Amino acid sequence: MSVRVLPDFLVNQIAAGEVVERPASVVKELVENALDAGADQIVIDVIDGGRTLISVIDNGSGMERDDLARAIMRHATSKLPDDNLQNISFMGFRGEALPSIASVSDMAIDTYNGVDENGWCMDCSSNEIRPSSWQGGTRIRVENLFAKTPARLKFLRSDRAEMMSIVDVVKRLAMARMDVGFTLNNKWRFPKNQNVEDRIAAVMGDDVIGNMLPIDAKSGSSNMHLTGFISVPTLRRASSVDQYLFVNNRPVQDKVLVGALRAAYMDVMHAREFPLCALYLDIDAAAVDVNVSPAKTEVHFLEPNHVRSFIIKSLRDALATTMNESIAQTCATPGNNAHTENLHFNMPPISAYTVEDRKNTNWADKFFNSKTPSNIKPFEVDLHHDDNNDVDLPLGRAIGQIGKKYILAQSHDNLVIVDQHAAHERITYERLRKHEIKTQPLLTPIVVKLRPEDVVAIMSIANDLKDSGLHVDAFGDDAIAIFEKPADWDMDWAAVLHDVADEVRAHGHSSKLQEGLHLKLANYACHHSVRAGQVLDLTQMNALLRDIENTTRGGECNHGRPVYKIIPIAEIDGWFERI
Repeated sequence: MSVRVLPDFLVNQIAAGEVVERPASVVKELVENALDAGADQIVIDVIDGGRTLISVIDNGSGMERDDLARAIMRHATSKLPDDNLQNISFMGFRGEALPSIASVSDMAIDTYNGVDENGWCMDCSSNEIRPSSWQGGTRIRVENLFAKTPARLKFLRSDRAEMMSIVDVVKRLAMARMDVGFTLNNKWRFPKNQNVEDRIAAVMGDDVIGNMLPIDAKSGSSNMHLTGFISVPTLRRASSVDQYLFVNNRPVQDKVLVGALRAAYMDVMHAREFPLCALYLDIDAAAVDVNVSPAKTEVHFLEPNHVRSFIIKSLRDALATTMNESIAQTCATPGNNAHTENLHFNMPPISAYTVEDRKNTNWADKFFNSKTPSNIKPFEVDLHHDDNNDVDLPLGRAIGQIGKKYILAQSHDNLVIVDQHAAHERITYERLRKHEIKTQPLLTPIVVKLRPEDVVAIMSIANDLKDSGLHVDAFGDDAIAIFEKPADWDMDWAAVLHDVADEVRAHGHSSKLQEGLHLKLANYACHHSVRAGQVLDLTQMNALLRDIENTTRGGECNHGRPVYKIIPIAEIDGWFERI
């Protein structure tokens, strides 16, 4: 079979298979071009989920006649003025979008650059360019998408499903550029220069209001800056639909960032639930490769493990703020008028109130280098504050117990309900986490036979495994030797290493050991905490309230269940029509 050069129309259709997967892909490429053209107002109209029409109008810089002629040529772009792929600062840069879209649709472009005597109109099917009365920016109309490639057309989903995919694309671009106004079908509107909190609420829903934590962290050594918002653990979704991740203002779906987000919430949210976030990572352009896929939704980091560690630490620090610390930060905000003059901060440590020791009470001593601290021993209470002021504290003063499960308290004009088991479970868990893992050197190393590629994968995270108490090294090209393991942790290490290798090869990292440690600590905390059904007196209840106020991640137990609910008295008045 002889070798031949494919005709241009077929080359463009093949490229369209990579760039134009569905109507949402067309919207993404056209809106990105508008952003690169300096537009700050973009109007998108879609008919029949994008099959019949996709129209994108922007107020950007527009094009002159010669540029318009070149715009639909393959690999023609204005985005790489210095031919440097290491310093890409534009959304689109491949020069494949317009010719690819034109090859599978009927496309027309109207544009005006503000300098020529008139605008220009191009019929991309015939390449004919003629003068037009268009007077600002650029309009691109894409009609009959995939009509020229019926095989692609039949694989499109319903109009409603395609429309929802387009909405998702526009939302992600709107979250990337708060300074730009977006309008989709005159129904989804995101005003120009919208406040970041307002745009997040417009994109994710009103339930995020008051339930998002700010993130602002810097890594001096690598010049990384992470900003944005994450949800409190009690606000979650059944899928990752409301996770918005950006690298240098580019919307991405990156496995390093997604893995870091999951790891940060590991001990405050169930694995089958997903937090909400809008996270923006600024990093040196040379430290990230955005030229990975035609759709430009994936990136490669030069140091992915460093990026992942930085993000996990930044998010966990935000989640670890105690209730008292959070209120103290709010009080310190200039102009804040919250009623906080009587709040007591920096309370002295109050001992915990565990039930009597049960079986395996020496487990923690075996697992940690230091002895189990006395504050997770049997019940003791030593209060060092005036009970009369409890009502001015965040969780208030205990007034009783119902169902032998819940503590009722009053704080200011609120009714507070606390799950006593969930509260003490979190307190115990956090105190256990503060202790260093005890490791056990092995006289005879455990040798696990693996494939050579699995050995390479495991050795790439050997330092991370050592931090989790597992010291490994290569044992030839096709085996791993374990020289040290967490004490009192008997596992099928061959299965563990196989799972770790699979995770590293799939995601670039592994959380297998950290999840195992979390499970052990969570089970111990669950079995050695105040139980549902245990009667507490008022002194014990108040001690529990004070401790949870000063415990990191105190709003949720180790399984992601809420620890307390605060109900305004005004809301209760409404129940009884006393408003």
